[in-house]
Amino acid sequence: MGMSESTKTDQAGEKTEIAKVEEQAELAEVPEEGQDIEALTDDEDVDSEDSLTFSNGVIEKIVAIAMRGVPGVVGMKGNWFNRVQDAFGASDSTKGVTVEVTPESAVRVNISVLIEYGAYAPQVFEDVKRAVVKQITGMTGLEVAGVNLRIEDVLTAEEIEQRNRRAAKAEKEKAEKAEKAEKSEKDDEE
Repeated sequence: MGMSESTKTDQAGEKTEIAKVEEQAELAEVPEEGQDIEALTDDEDVDSEDSLTFSNGVIEKIVAIAMRGVPGVVGMKGNWFNRVQDAFGASDSTKGVTVEVTPESAVRVNISVLIEYGAYAPQVFEDVKRAVVKQITGMTGLEVAGVNLRIEDVLTAEEIEQRNRRAAKAEKEKAEKAEKAEKSEKDDEE
């Protein structure tokens, strides 16, 4: 029993479509974490050797700094590595922020925050989106494909005050250590 000519043609066309889809998927692979994000401009020549790229860390830092001015956001929530860094007096300015690059070279931003008790979460979300889009677009020219906000905790005024005191104490200790190290270096030079 043989295949009809139209069945063979349909299968050949189907194989060609599958090959095209697979080829497009290879071309549109999302860069893995740590890879650079390329900013494309409308008038960019495809054959040009000029380029502008941003590391994920730059975008993450822009977002983290933008969060400082958002009403209702009192802090960022990092992962276990950030907690270890904090315990040793180091801090990561990008904690609580990750970015993903879409196949269209836009960025999707994931943010984990702490908000103050009584803040209206939907308004905080709108303010976060506005701040993120404004800063990323304004500083890099990249398109923001989406903002995902995760509220990790709600802090009362007392909890915020405790956090601020701990942060001030840690900063003071860090400054004192740096001062001692500098003095020790000067003594060693003499």
